[in-house]
Amino acid sequence: MIVVTGGAGFIGSCIVARLNSIGLHDIIVVDHLTDSKKENLKNKRYRQYYDKRDFLEMIIKDKIDPKIDCMIHMGACSSTTLNDAKYFQENNYEYSCHMAQWSLKHKARFIYASSAATYGDGALGYKDDEAALKKLKPLNFYGASKHKFDQWVFEHFLTDQVVGLKFFNVFGPNEYHKMDMRSVIAKSYEKVIKEGKISLFKSYRKEYADGEQKRDFIYVKDAVNVVMYFYKNPRINGIYNVGSGIARTWNDLALALFKATHIPPKIEYFDMSEDLKSKYQYFTQADILKLKKSGYNKPFTTLEDAVKDYVSYLKNHAYL
Repeated sequence: MIVVTGGAGFIGSCIVARLNSIGLHDIIVVDHLTDSKKENLKNKRYRQYYDKRDFLEMIIKDKIDPKIDCMIHMGACSSTTLNDAKYFQENNYEYSCHMAQWSLKHKARFIYASSAATYGDGALGYKDDEAALKKLKPLNFYGASKHKFDQWVFEHFLTDQVVGLKFFNVFGPNEYHKMDMRSVIAKSYEKVIKEGKISLFKSYRKEYADGEQKRDFIYVKDAVNVVMYFYKNPRINGIYNVGSGIARTWNDLALALFKATHIPPKIEYFDMSEDLKSKYQYFTQADILKLKKSGYNKPFTTLEDAVKDYVSYLKNHAYL
């Protein structure tokens, strides 16, 4: 039996789809199921659904079926603009602690989502070794909550018993419900189709031209491949970066979208809010040497191929 928290969300629902595709249906889905998320679970097979609050209460009281083999903990608030420290503390950090403690007690595999937001402005690099991770200074409450749980794993000497996955910029099908937190591709697709143009942030650093800020974009299908690798290899543990290992510009992303839609490129640049300027990451690139050394050897989809594939879903608002 497998638990997927955030199972009606973006990456979580794609994991459920992948599990179904290999014949696994004995799944417990945990989430806060809003109307906008319901389509993510359509046509998927799972044993039971629990609201995240009810599931947490059952975890704390130890009333969950001990036959669970694996907890894939993707559930969290991923907003980089929400400024509610108490909510992040309870929903992202404390919830994760309870999940991990139950899993360890019952000898269930525990795989959880961390984030590249833990790296802050990137000044300390993007290495996923313990010495480097301890020094990080996230730029927002979301990143801080994920970093705090990573630190909890280190402080309790659990890196050889659990798996933490620091996801970089994941995009792809099933993110439609995320509204403002959707990828730029998802938010821009309709505008490109209807108006023939895309809008990107201006740059406020002289070393980066407008649209030349860089991100490590990773297609959701590749992100799920990594999750499944650790699910299938329970003896491999630790905290790992999950990205392509190659930083690309926002302009590259925009041009890939224009190419996939067969529309001549037209890029406009607009001002960031004053609040965002001090928290904006100008460069992210996953160091994936540790992931490769663990034995993971699947190639990552190129940005252009990933965008082309995603557009085939966006055309029909299709789901994995």
